[in-house]
Amino acid sequence: MAEKIFCLPSAAATGDFGAKLAACLRGGDAVLLFGEAGAGKTALVQGAGRALGVSGLITSPTFTLAAEYAAVAGGRRIRLIHLDLYRLGGKEEAAAAGVDSFFSPEAIVMAEWPELIAAAAGPEALRLEINGTGIEPRRLVLTYADEYWGGRLLPLFQT
Repeated sequence: MAEKIFCLPSAAATGDFGAKLAACLRGGDAVLLFGEAGAGKTALVQGAGRALGVSGLITSPTFTLAAEYAAVAGGRRIRLIHLDLYRLGGKEEAAAAGVDSFFSPEAIVMAEWPELIAAAAGPEALRLEINGTGIEPRRLVLTYADEYWGGRLLPLFQT
């Protein structure tokens, strides 16, 4: 596993980072978003969604578990699946909710509060830990399997 640290000046910059990340994504990818409430997880998904051509409002699916959007990645139509797993009580509840079924080659999954599904997402899942809230700058720690992600993430490293 490889790691890269980014310092982002604001929540808005977190959304901009999401847009840059979107250019690196393709169907079958999973992005696990760790961070406390208010860290910018949803802002990152919103930025990615805009860059992937999602029309309409992207909000956190806190009470519905999942939101699905039509998107385009690498010239292919895909689904952007935004998960918010905060309310799930355990792995059994995640399994009963069918969370595993969202992972497919035709979808990009971006999951907030992913602790319960990290293993199901697989070792190739991109892990983003966002530290900082409110008006504080953000420290984003990106952890990835270099053999899977390395070359595709180069645009992020050149900023």
